Amino acid sequence: MTTDQNNDRTVLEITGEDRVKFLQDLVTNDLGRMADGLVYAALLSPQGKYLFDFFVFARGAVIYIDVASDRATALAQRLTMYRLRAKVGIAASDLLVSRGLGTPPSDAMPDPRHPALGWRLYSETLHPVEAVDWNAIRVAHLIPETGIELVADDSYILEMGFERLSGVDFRKGCYVGQEVTARMKHKTELRKGLARVVLDGPAEAGTDINMGGKVIGRLHTVSGDQAMAYLRFDQAGDGMLAGKAGVRIDSAEA
Repeated sequence: MTTDQNNDRTVLEITGEDRVKFLQDLVTNDLGRMADGLVYAALLSPQGKYLFDFFVFARGAVIYIDVASDRATALAQRLTMYRLRAKVGIAASDLLVSRGLGTPPSDAMPDPRHPALGWRLYSETLHPVEAVDWNAIRVAHLIPETGIELVADDSYILEMGFERLSGVDFRKGCYVGQEVTARMKHKTELRKGLARVVLDGPAEAGTDINMGGKVIGRLHTVSGDQAMAYLRFDQAGDGMLAGKAGVRIDSAEA
């Protein structure tokens, strides 16, 4: 058993009478879904690029945001910039994040991105769990991670699979970056995006993927002979290489 598997998360608390409308006008998902449990969402730049991804839930008169610890201060600053005259408070909470697979604790909530990601628990102590190879699960189901596949001021959430991961709602109305995201949604086909690939030899995360001598993508998380890669779909095909390793797109469902 281990209890320190998720100490890389920080939980912010949003208080005040305007808290729901304040966040609803900013984030990519409909916070009305908090009535059913965790909501996965992102905050984008006005140009539609990814800045932060996080989980949101409510307890009583407080909304909590579970975000990567190394992005928590920047997120709090960004929210403060948007606060203006809204009656909201933004602060770090004392809650800790545990996650695991199998039978969940009574107060845990399912991870909304994919059933394979199990549950998340928010409490003042960490819950003991068995060690899990989360990278293997993420690769198998194409789940991008903050700071790895998801790069601030660079990634677009639709290329990263946020629609499949229940991280964006196209019916909720306006939010920061909504116009660009909606235009991408109504394109006939995305030309670039995240894909699971199979490697026929060793290759490290961060290695460029080449096709005919031209860089068309990059490896990200690697697990065994599979990896997540960011690719130009219109240029991908037979003969892709990451270093000396052959690369092919795995067409199985994520």
